Amino acid sequence: MTDFTIPAATAELAKRVRAFVIDKIIPFEKDPRLTQHGPTDGLRDELVALARAEGLLTPQAPVELGGMGFDHATQAAVFEAAGWSTLGPVAMNCAAPDEGNMYLLGRIARPDQVEQFLRPMVAGHRRSVFAMTEPGGAGSDPSQLLTTAVFNGNDYEIAGLKWLITGANGAKTWVIMARVPENPHGSSGPTLFLCEGDTPGIHIERVMDSMDRNYVEGHAVVRFEGLRLGPDQVLGEVGSALRYAQMRLAPARLTHAMRWLGAAARAQHIALEHARVRTAFGKALVEHQGVNFMLADNEIAMHHCRLAIRHVAWMLDSDTRARHESSIVKAFVSEELFKVTDRCVQILGGIGVTGETVVEMIFRDMRGFRLYDGPTEVHKYAIAVQLMRTGTAFASPV
Repeated sequence: MTDFTIPAATAELAKRVRAFVIDKIIPFEKDPRLTQHGPTDGLRDELVALARAEGLLTPQAPVELGGMGFDHATQAAVFEAAGWSTLGPVAMNCAAPDEGNMYLLGRIARPDQVEQFLRPMVAGHRRSVFAMTEPGGAGSDPSQLLTTAVFNGNDYEIAGLKWLITGANGAKTWVIMARVPENPHGSSGPTLFLCEGDTPGIHIERVMDSMDRNYVEGHAVVRFEGLRLGPDQVLGEVGSALRYAQMRLAPARLTHAMRWLGAAARAQHIALEHARVRTAFGKALVEHQGVNFMLADNEIAMHHCRLAIRHVAWMLDSDTRARHESSIVKAFVSEELFKVTDRCVQILGGIGVTGETVVEMIFRDMRGFRLYDGPTEVHKYAIAVQLMRTGTAFASPV
């Protein structure tokens, strides 16, 4: 029998996180350092210091590295609570892309790489990027990778153009995906490299203007030219980047869903309070069926999103890859929570599209969730391919 009981300690922790976000983090939502390109590094450092002082830093990382060591089931409750403000995960050092990069480095980095790159990330002292997406190549289909890493027997010369590289400006830990062409010196294929952000040859051309502003320092266009990295800067094995990317993506899709569920719940809370006090045609908005049905639809959607998230969290904690199921959750949750937030804007009416409430910002940020870590259409395609291979799980009586 499936047990949906949330341990008392987990419930209490989530309550504590929510209170921390409300009391300490939400006041920064009006800070001028929350710019059109996201929080600045200065704001991020101040927020991280607050979480560190509360003992709430990096809940997902192993205890031996300085994190809190929570499993995915506990993360589901904690990340949702942190997501009550889009700045909450930034403060607690569990926002993308750092959270996913920490997971990846924890799985495949060498001990010396862990000490140089991962441990300072867990401590909140440095940010990271995952440089994969390209204007004319890799994106939803990383096999189209155009950036090359030519090996001459001594080092790799990396050349190429990337864009939508989240947090590039100021990041100190860089994970770079490039294709190693066939060569007489060793292995080839898509490969991950790990280096410092100030390595010569990394050129940040510009920060892109984007609809969302919840990621530190926004999304950048980056050119690699004259970037030389040694064999000791390969992350994992040469030619294994696509496999590593999938290893990173399954839990990252889920943690995205956890955080955005918290943001949607905040929008629902604001919309409900507005509907209770705002009147029209002689009664409160909440008494009008057109409004209370939207609130009910929101509650139904969030309930099912929460159940889906917890199911895949349980699968990951049971050492199941859950690649298929995480795609289902990413596609379903991103679409449903966008609808939730859109209905909240509608309930708020004119002020819903202004900065009078945070719902407008949540709505803009939520739109990007339908694209992060693969758009809905790509996940549906992958789900359908799996169905053609194995059939549906619901055909089984188990």
